[in-house]
Amino acid sequence: MTNLSVNLNKIALVRNSRLLGIPSVIKAAKTSISAGAYGITVHPRPDERHIRYCDVYELKPVVAGVEFNIEGNPFTGKYMDLMPQIKPTQATLVPDEPGQNTSDHGWNLNEANCKRLLPIIEKLKAFGIRVSLFVDPVLETVEKAKQIGADRIELYTEPFAAAFAKKSNNLEPLTAKYAAAAAKAAEIGLGVNAGHDLNLDNLAFFCKNVKLVMEVSIGHALIADALDMGLANAVKAYCRILENT
Repeated sequence: MTNLSVNLNKIALVRNSRLLGIPSVIKAAKTSISAGAYGITVHPRPDERHIRYCDVYELKPVVAGVEFNIEGNPFTGKYMDLMPQIKPTQATLVPDEPGQNTSDHGWNLNEANCKRLLPIIEKLKAFGIRVSLFVDPVLETVEKAKQIGADRIELYTEPFAAAFAKKSNNLEPLTAKYAAAAAKAAEIGLGVNAGHDLNLDNLAFFCKNVKLVMEVSIGHALIADALDMGLANAVKAYCRILENT
């Protein structure tokens, strides 16, 4: 079964709009875990416009019994400073630039980026942290991720989600690319995660057609659903889909 990691960035974004401390990231994490989430994901950015670095420290004891996944660009902000102190279960390395609205592409694993990432991956693994690279569904990229020491990849799924929403003629061949990338990863010993714009409408289709996905990280859509359903019920709804695919 594919596991659910709940991304709390949007909870923090709403909280940061006022000085009242609500909604609480800590409370949201506890609610998500109680409702069945396998893990918690955060993506602190240098401008701290949603998750703050202090949130990461405060979450550490709260998520002690589940997977803790910290996303971010290891070359910007304080991302790497967090790692030896927090030692999350997983570090998902994302090629975000400072000020970027949201993650919108995977790593280009050209020679220069491979050389930059290799010592970062080695350092994270020395801390006992599993390393996942955020990638597009490109077979060559999957193979290079393995070559530079990644433990997993996270498939960037926004193009799939957009094609699904539009009922695009490109949906079937695009989904096949994701399936092929996941199969290649499994073949060479990489775990497979997925995330970005997965939601209650498209999640079952994705998981049924892209096999071997170990974990999905979902934030924006799940928090939006929580406005209607309540956070616990939203988490349970996503978990039910994953249990049945």
